Amino acid sequence: MTIADERASTPEASPARTPRVVKKPPLTRAQTTLRGVVLAIGALAFLFPFYYMVIGSLQTKPDPTVAGAFPHPSNLTVENYAAIDSRIGLLSGLLNSGIFTVGVLACTLVFGVLVGYALAVLQWRGRGVTFALALLVQVVPFQLLIIPLYVLIARNYGLSDNYLGMILPFAINSTAVIIFRQYFLQLPKELFEAARIDGTGEFRLLWNIALPLVRPALVTALLLTFIGPWNEFLWPFLITKEATMQPLAVSLANYISNVAATAANPFGATLAGAVVLAAPVVLLFIVFQRYFISTDVGSSVKG
Repeated sequence: MTIADERASTPEASPARTPRVVKKPPLTRAQTTLRGVVLAIGALAFLFPFYYMVIGSLQTKPDPTVAGAFPHPSNLTVENYAAIDSRIGLLSGLLNSGIFTVGVLACTLVFGVLVGYALAVLQWRGRGVTFALALLVQVVPFQLLIIPLYVLIARNYGLSDNYLGMILPFAINSTAVIIFRQYFLQLPKELFEAARIDGTGEFRLLWNIALPLVRPALVTALLLTFIGPWNEFLWPFLITKEATMQPLAVSLANYISNVAATAANPFGATLAGAVVLAAPVVLLFIVFQRYFISTDVGSSVKG
């Protein structure tokens, strides 16, 4: 048999088959309409409490009926905001809440980055045990630690009625540590090894190389951490006795329990305080909505 006969008798390799992509049929007009109606109903159900909170804060006389959601213009006023501001000081409460929240966020980023970098990049004995403890902290309720923390911070350190006393229990956030660790693990080890060969120190390596590559983690940690200290009530309530040091959430709760009964329109004044407390959170979400969605999706697909 000649070479030509062998080539003729040898079956040629069949080309690799490309996987067929099954395209979903486009939605019909009825399905599109139904989806729009369902989404609209869900959006209205979600936004109605916020709408009712704002409308209730503007009513001269409270109307708890369904018609109260659509009051007559003659029943609208801004006096409720002035009334609650004269009792608790909205600007002072906002300032205290802002200082408390910014302090917690700063500590969360600094300690979260340092601990996450150490757990992901550095090699040291006990690294696995430390990470296991960080995971274990997630299942320990904060309420179990309140009494020991109060004794330690208020009595031993004397930090009651102090911003530092409010911030210290939340200075290290285990969730942020885990987030930063997972992002640092995605970076190639060769990058760090090459920088170390060039004589780069660990802090410079972290600041100049690692941090610019994990910017989504910074945004994720900020957005996930902000809502906690801003709405925190129990710990600031225990650690602060002076009204001038209390965050807005604590001042509003004290108003409801002690002052609201003597107010002309306690319902409207309370909702006015709730609007002021919720406004920064809503504004933050609107401004950083695209970052929040992108980081949320990105964190869900990382291994």
